[in-house]
Amino acid sequence: MANIIGSPSRYIQGKGELANIAAHAANLGRKKIFALVSKSGKGRVEGVLTESAKKAGSSVVFEIFNGECSASEIKRVYNALQASGADIIAGIGGGKILDTAKSAAEDAGLPILIAPTIASTDAPCSALSVIYTDAGVFESYRFLKQNPNIVLVDTGVVAAAPVRLLVSGMGDALATYFEARSCQQKEAGNCVGGKTTLTAQAIARLCYDTLIRDGKKAATALTRGGCTRAVENIIEANTYLSGIGFESGGLAAAHAVHNGLTALPATHAFYHGEKVAFGTIVHLVLENAPTPELEEVLTFCTDVGLPITLGDLNVKNPSAADLRKVAEMTAVPGETIHNMPFTVTPETVYDAILGADAIGERWKASRGR
Repeated sequence: MANIIGSPSRYIQGKGELANIAAHAANLGRKKIFALVSKSGKGRVEGVLTESAKKAGSSVVFEIFNGECSASEIKRVYNALQASGADIIAGIGGGKILDTAKSAAEDAGLPILIAPTIASTDAPCSALSVIYTDAGVFESYRFLKQNPNIVLVDTGVVAAAPVRLLVSGMGDALATYFEARSCQQKEAGNCVGGKTTLTAQAIARLCYDTLIRDGKKAATALTRGGCTRAVENIIEANTYLSGIGFESGGLAAAHAVHNGLTALPATHAFYHGEKVAFGTIVHLVLENAPTPELEEVLTFCTDVGLPITLGDLNVKNPSAADLRKVAEMTAVPGETIHNMPFTVTPETVYDAILGADAIGERWKASRGR
């Protein structure tokens, strides 16, 4: 198996950059943009996109996202895209909008421009869509043929979003280094059909180091709406470093635990990255990580406001049956948890969830939280 790294063709990050979206599409020879947005998102970006298209001699048509990246929604968006006559699709919004747009673009054979309005996941740069049922339960990963043609991040827009969304992105990015490290130890395949590279491992480590250095500063600055250098760095870490790091480094336990947690309706009110953060702690417990490393992660999560216990995810006094359901879904054949460099079973996952929850509770108690 070859060593392979995947990346978007172009990554663009800057304040006010959404105003240039049509010019960037025109650089690909495209003149009619199909913009997939939420209802509220359309209200925020319609004027900017319309003016951008006017300046570039292009046009834009808007389609409202229905809320879940499901097979039925991808099909609906694909049909609307085909009927529009557009020659490029732009996913503008959060992770599920972006994943839906990527899948619809691949089905239509059209280029894709990704413009995240939040930095809550590492979805923008990847050739991957996470597919859920219409009810919001994880169903499968869809691996796409290529990464987005353009990823366009307007940091002014991202910085205006609720702080919780950026923090959720940090939770998603937190897993990147640990999962890539496990995949390297196992010599497991990554998400682009090969094995990890030195570059991917270095990017994953840089992602983690950036979170530890700038995460708390960025979250604090955003409470006042300040788009500081730390905020810019965390946006890049959440979006690009984590995106390249997870896809080319590989996934392991943390994201599999997230998928298992979706079996509990109580967790559906929480963002992807918030569940991944707890999954990262389970990952570290599974591999019996050194205490200083585990405590650094617990400190980081506590400082920025990420969940470190089941209770933080609104899973109060769960039954053994519920947690075994999570463990079984986490460890189904083919899940990424089997990229850990040792044998994993539903029983060992169940025990690790209990251990992670206990460690998190003790950590909070020791700090009076």
